[in-house]
Amino acid sequence: MNNRIRRILAAGMVALAPAATAIAQTIDKPTLSLDGARRVIAAARAEATAKNAPGAVIAVVDDGGNLMALERLDGTFAAGANISIGKARTAALFKKPTRVFEELINKSRTAMTTLTDFTPLQGGVPIALDGKIVGGVGVSGAASAQQDEELALAGAASLGRPVATTGSGAPSSHAATYLAAADVAAAFMKGVPLLETAGYKVHASRRDKEGQAEIHTRDTDILYVLEGTATLVTGGEAVNTKTVAPEELRGDTIAGGESRALVKGDVVVIPNGVPHLFKDVTAPFLYFVVKATAPRSVS
Repeated sequence: MNNRIRRILAAGMVALAPAATAIAQTIDKPTLSLDGARRVIAAARAEATAKNAPGAVIAVVDDGGNLMALERLDGTFAAGANISIGKARTAALFKKPTRVFEELINKSRTAMTTLTDFTPLQGGVPIALDGKIVGGVGVSGAASAQQDEELALAGAASLGRPVATTGSGAPSSHAATYLAAADVAAAFMKGVPLLETAGYKVHASRRDKEGQAEIHTRDTDILYVLEGTATLVTGGEAVNTKTVAPEELRGDTIAGGESRALVKGDVVVIPNGVPHLFKDVTAPFLYFVVKATAPRSVS
């Protein structure tokens, strides 16, 4: 290589050096779009409908804690908006569910209450995409603090997949749905829906103790056991039933019925209208549930 070529190459390297340095000092990261924020709210709203939880306020912020979207359901209280925003902002900025901070304070870590712009009340959850925190969702005004968190978890779990609801303005998609392993694992930690549409639902279900008798008037449950054991009672007659949500009944127990011991790998199909309950649960009992929703009858 002659000296002239060496000088040209050296000059080129010098010219490219600033650009290379600039690239090295920046990183690409996923961000929460307005459409994504609306998806989160639609999923939380659908969960509120399923749990018969009117009065909730749902807020979504970006990873800097800036408000992106907010929806107030009918019957909420005046302070609900500010509280839900505070929960969402706390979850996003601290990258942890707000329940963690409420529990710490209840265990005498009261110094945390001196932090500014901090709402340590259960019901705020970080929103993750591709393993990165891109925002937070906060819910206030549901029936309980636990229900606030359940609605927020349903919203956070929806990002990156289509969500259909019975209300207007719900996102929809005809594309295949991909549920990332990290999102599925997070859903099983709490036992929340993975996907809900008008025709079917997919739930990451978790039980740590015996449940109530359940009757789904339109949903046929298809269960696949992933971990743990339990006894499933089906049929018979549910005792002291009451309606807890549209087309959902619960009872104290089941009189009669047939009992089966469930283990990993078992599959069970429970037609709509059939009473069932879980007992003798070894925690955690994890199982996928696909709910096939029958059309409403027309009289």
